[in-house]
Amino acid sequence: METKIISIDPSCIDQEKLQEAANILKRGGTVAFPTETVYGLGANALDQEAVVKIFRAKGRPSDNPLIVHIADFDDINPLVREIPAVAKKLADRFWPGPLTMIFPKSEHVPEGITAGLDTVAIRMPSHGIARALIKLSGVPVAAPSANLSGKPSPTKAAHVIEDLMGKVEMIISGGECVVGLESTVLDISGEVPAILRPGGITLEDLKQVLEAVIVDPALEEKMGTGIVPKSPGMKYTHYAPKAEMMIIDGAAEIVVTKIENLAKEKEKDGLKVGIMATEETKDSYGAACVLSMGSRKAPETIGAKLFDTLRHFDALGVDLILAEGISRQGVGHAVMNRMLKAAGYRILSL
Repeated sequence: METKIISIDPSCIDQEKLQEAANILKRGGTVAFPTETVYGLGANALDQEAVVKIFRAKGRPSDNPLIVHIADFDDINPLVREIPAVAKKLADRFWPGPLTMIFPKSEHVPEGITAGLDTVAIRMPSHGIARALIKLSGVPVAAPSANLSGKPSPTKAAHVIEDLMGKVEMIISGGECVVGLESTVLDISGEVPAILRPGGITLEDLKQVLEAVIVDPALEEKMGTGIVPKSPGMKYTHYAPKAEMMIIDGAAEIVVTKIENLAKEKEKDGLKVGIMATEETKDSYGAACVLSMGSRKAPETIGAKLFDTLRHFDALGVDLILAEGISRQGVGHAVMNRMLKAAGYRILSL
């Protein structure tokens, strides 16, 4: 397949260029586009054949549900059986933005979207290109991350081109993603809203709006086989770099000493070791391959750089990544969730 790449400035959107992408979506094609979280691979959510193209391009397991993207709140109506009162309250506070809500689905939503579940995940992105594209296409857009399944999510057009060139019809280059982590997924289809995936909207943020909210316990452990995930990213290995990865978690000074010692041991064994440090500790290591993933004091900076840092280690050809753990407070919860999945849940707690 020939892939066309177009560049659009998000601060001055070229409607004519974007119309070409919208036309591809209308006729059942696939378009990769930027959002504030990560780049998404979009197709018409109401067209089962178009949805299949997403799974084929990514190599994505068919039991991993997709998120449907909309441009306006009223676009929910044909997709769901009912709209809980809490949905409007959450939308008023967090939409457009990096929050996905799970609703009881309507009969119009293809099973390919929901992986056989009776619910559908919906969000309204805040990125100007994403919302304009959805509006121009006139259809709800199913869009998982625009990467090969299992690899670090794409936060730059270059990441999408590396993974999906020749597999999709169009890639829109629209700059770097600001949040850098996939959206928070909140299940509002039950009695108590439950976080199924942490993201840029934190537990603390949600508690300011909701009387009660829980965190699904499955977030902290690897989901077994034979289980249908309620949300994208719950079951399968995700975000994985080519190298093996281990997280070293604990007080910063102890972690630095442990990583330094481990790196020396592994280098003696002939391995090329990469150290994923923070701004506060990056100069504490003697190893040659040290990358900063952002500041411990501002975990949102780590979120924005995490996937790009993992891909940078891929480009450097390291055999092992030793990564510093960070606090799970606020956005740190989402960062550690992605790091744990990237490391295959290999963590050394000191």
